Amino acid sequence: MKVAVVAEFYPRRGDPVLGVWAHRQALAAHAAGVEVHVLVLHRLVPPRAVLATGPAGAARALGGLVREPRRQELDGLPVTYIPYLSPPRDRSYASWGAWAASPLTLALRRLRRRVGIDLIHAHNAVPAGDAVRRAGIDVPIVVSVHGGDVLYTAHRQPGGREAVARGLGAARLVLANSRGIAGLARAHGAREVRVVHLGADAPRSAPARSGPPSIVTVGHLVARKRHADVLRALAVLSTRHPALRYVIVGDGPERIALEGLAARLGVAERVEFCGQLSPAAALERSRRCTVFAMPSTDEAFGVAYIEAMAGGLPAIGCRGEPGPEEIAAAGDGFMLVPPGDIERLSQRIDELLSDPHRLREASQRARATVAASFTWKRCGEQTLAAYAHALR
Repeated sequence: MKVAVVAEFYPRRGDPVLGVWAHRQALAAHAAGVEVHVLVLHRLVPPRAVLATGPAGAARALGGLVREPRRQELDGLPVTYIPYLSPPRDRSYASWGAWAASPLTLALRRLRRRVGIDLIHAHNAVPAGDAVRRAGIDVPIVVSVHGGDVLYTAHRQPGGREAVARGLGAARLVLANSRGIAGLARAHGAREVRVVHLGADAPRSAPARSGPPSIVTVGHLVARKRHADVLRALAVLSTRHPALRYVIVGDGPERIALEGLAARLGVAERVEFCGQLSPAAALERSRRCTVFAMPSTDEAFGVAYIEAMAGGLPAIGCRGEPGPEEIAAAGDGFMLVPPGDIERLSQRIDELLSDPHRLREASQRARATVAASFTWKRCGEQTLAAYAHALR
């Protein structure tokens, strides 16, 4: 089986973390026996936040985009970056599929002539699914919904609902990363939906930990990830756990505000801002911590939770969110707290830190939950089965 994977978010030299979940699923499918060729929609316009830093920063960012090698091999997979231009995201994101369609069409036709394509797998209905639909290649289309389509684009972008419906409607099969997202995909135009969970690699044994106890969050520094809630919990716990530290892996627009909040709460000396790390370095750093906490909202799944759990960290997420609810239902080692409830978040962390036996059991159960339900091997097998179903 030969599959063309089309993605907007995919690792590149300037950002090896971007869309790493799409790359890992492609690798999992390849390990399951699929011949995978990746086409990345490579927008040659720096993000608005970078443009706002001034001409020098914008020039560096543009130079990095232009110099990105068009053909690469990532972990054994052939990856082609398809350059295109489009207007600013704020008011035009729903139309980006139309802007990317022409260069993508040429790339898909070349790939089909060269190796043949049995199926196209687009990550997200907009812009990838919409661009694939416009390309008109006569093979079945599978679209993965990771949350953004149905939680953001359809509701907050002009023309977003229609664009998402077109992208989902063109798919013979839609893959959702949780049951909650599957229901939203159906409500937004998907005809047939399957749930395929993303995965994590579990080390043979839980890493040895030493030093003071620590909380860790791995994620982009944006408001919905609610790092501020964890900072406030750290302040609440200062009396009972004066040595407790908070490790933040990731970067983003909220960093300055979070640094200021840490200073106002009097915990700045116990907070470590690591910035964005490579996937391997992020795993290594986070798995030396004690508890993973990310009480985020609009959380479609949350690979960061299961990566932490695979390394033996009990994890805490937010009640009522599609991904966290599903992970919690799969087994132990994952706890839910109400959104914005600093008191309950503090209690959950305190319960683990104050009882070594309970912490050890939660660590073991977290690893067991991932091993049973959220491995990349399982993801690859389910992805292959979904492809076979779409071809039938």
